[in-house]
Amino acid sequence: MRLTHLSLVHFRTYHSLELDFPPGSVLLHGMNAQGKTSLLEAIYYLATAHSPHTSSDRQLINWLALRSEPRPFAKMSAEVVTRDEIRKLVVRLILEPGLPGQEPRFKKEIYVNGVRRHSADLRAALNAVLFLPQDMALVEGSPGERRHYLDDVLCQVDSVYCHALTEYGKVVTQRNALLKQLQERGDAADASGQLDFWDAQITEYGATLISARAIALAELELHAGPIHRELTAGADSLRLDYRPSFDPLAPPEYQLELGLNVPVARAGLDRDEIRERLSARLAQGRDEDIARGQTLVGPHRDDFRFLAGPVDLGVYGSRGQGRTAVLALKLAETSWLRDRVGEWPVLLLDEVLAELDQTRRVDLLNRINGAEQIVMTTTDLGLFADDFRRKAAVWEVSEGTITNSQ
Repeated sequence: MRLTHLSLVHFRTYHSLELDFPPGSVLLHGMNAQGKTSLLEAIYYLATAHSPHTSSDRQLINWLALRSEPRPFAKMSAEVVTRDEIRKLVVRLILEPGLPGQEPRFKKEIYVNGVRRHSADLRAALNAVLFLPQDMALVEGSPGERRHYLDDVLCQVDSVYCHALTEYGKVVTQRNALLKQLQERGDAADASGQLDFWDAQITEYGATLISARAIALAELELHAGPIHRELTAGADSLRLDYRPSFDPLAPPEYQLELGLNVPVARAGLDRDEIRERLSARLAQGRDEDIARGQTLVGPHRDDFRFLAGPVDLGVYGSRGQGRTAVLALKLAETSWLRDRVGEWPVLLLDEVLAELDQTRRVDLLNRINGAEQIVMTTTDLGLFADDFRRKAAVWEVSEGTITNSQ
């Protein structure tokens, strides 16, 4: 699939932009803080329904519009061509005046082919893989960052997963509120009936998340392992080790005794079996949950780790090893999405080559060479080989204005 047109109104630095995209590679170059990254951010938002740079959608609205418009808004529109159809995507972010003494109300409107949709529907309309310089810290980051990454990847291709993820978050919030009340009242003995309903919901949605995550990580590893071996000249093999907070598989005895990172295959677990075991684990841990006032077990506490041989790269790996592992994961994500959807995703690369040595740059560009569409940013066109630049559309970005510089 590929993006053929992008329209932005009051989005970040862009007051108004209409841009036609060609197939193949597009190089966006210019000084920092000119709007290159904001353009990638807009495309990624249309693919995932959220920004990789802020947790508040309000910050996406142009600051001049916030000051001068009675109803400040931002609008992102795109036309996407797939093998079978043309999709028109529209997202509006609107700040409406609140009642006297109240904060303005924020509203998000999403349309796919002219029909009002939810965020989950937007995710399925455009597939994109985003490389950011800060992604190189994914190996060393928090479990929440890795969960967030995996959720983004899965939600682009699995609407059932995305729905379960949303509902699971709501249920955990409700269960935690009840646990806090039970903790404050000190009536844990009478908690069983009150928690049964929420536990049933957690196990239903939680089993869906655990099963899908185990399968996705196993599939991603199949792609990432060979890529990592190529990037390290055969020196290391990469494993993506799923670490669910509730493990439906009992670890082997030798793993406990020796502390080895032994591969555990969870991808073939039956969803009903996961649900039953999670239900039993929640019942077993109720007293501790009440004492803590929070749900201590479930997919909201999952993690996965990057292992090169027996080495956990997040603990013992160098920065270079971590960078290579993330690069292998992102390239694996590209291939995985192509296999799942049947088409290449749109690739968005933000200053990634600047983080790589010459060999890794060549490896990356060769690996993505077959993609239908790539949009890349750089402050230095010299990082790209002359042959690559000649085949690409080269656009200069300056103060929210884009011009063809070839």
